Amino acid sequence: MASIELKNINKRFGEQCVLNDVSLSFQPGKIYGIIGRNGSGKSVLFKCICGFVYPDSGEIRVNGEIISKGNAIPKDMGIIIESPGFLPNYSGFYNLYLLSKLLRKINKEQIKEVLTKVGLNAGSKKPVAQYSLGMKQRLGLAQAIMENPSILILDEPMNGLDNDGVKDIRKILLELKEQGKTIIISSHNKEDIAVLCDIVYEMDRGCIQKLEK
Repeated sequence: MASIELKNINKRFGEQCVLNDVSLSFQPGKIYGIIGRNGSGKSVLFKCICGFVYPDSGEIRVNGEIISKGNAIPKDMGIIIESPGFLPNYSGFYNLYLLSKLLRKINKEQIKEVLTKVGLNAGSKKPVAQYSLGMKQRLGLAQAIMENPSILILDEPMNGLDNDGVKDIRKILLELKEQGKTIIISSHNKEDIAVLCDIVYEMDRGCIQKLEK
């Protein structure tokens, strides 16, 4: 069964058509790439899947459940959309600890493990305000994966990373794919798409088409 199904999704903002009759399905154990110029509709598509924005028409199912205003953000989903937002005066660990208290799925040791996994010092007291862009991106990925969701929606997950950081994150994503996760990423980096993605779609003015790899 598909993890995510989109049927005839349409979304407009005023006169602008952002999503035009988009129908897609995403399967477990695969990494999907969504490419396209700025303004092509990628981020709005991601926000619709995550329940942050509702389409004007069509249907979205995540793990069999319809995403609607009465059935909000899917619970089994890790998300990076735009710049990850954290409390700037607290450490990365404490930010994740506060977030973990919402669902109470993981403990402090598991938070430390995921921070180490993404290449951050779990014991550091440095406030997030002093993090580099790459460190914030690593922290964003840690937040997305820390509760072991079955689906990851990652908008430009390599943004701000140096070469070593890119290698680290690619390795993590490929490991998560092997664990059967459904992973959807957008990237302006053609190498990221080529190395990671099993299936690639291109968006242009709200329309989407599958590309041959």
